[in-house]
Amino acid sequence: MDSKLLELLVCPVTKGPLTFDRDRQELISLSARLAYPVRDGMPVLLENEARVLTPEEAER
Repeated sequence: MDSKLLELLVCPVTKGPLTFDRDRQELISLSARLAYPVRDGMPVLLENEARVLTPEEAER
């Protein structure tokens, strides 16, 4: 994920920052406790496509 693109993207729910999890290919919103998938290099920033973070993941 391009760092410049990551700086521009925000969580669609909270408008907060996102971090990229390279291993899982997900954009993480800690404030919303959601993980948005990145498919074929394209972030899918739809709330209904996101998975809810477990409490352990949210603490990391």
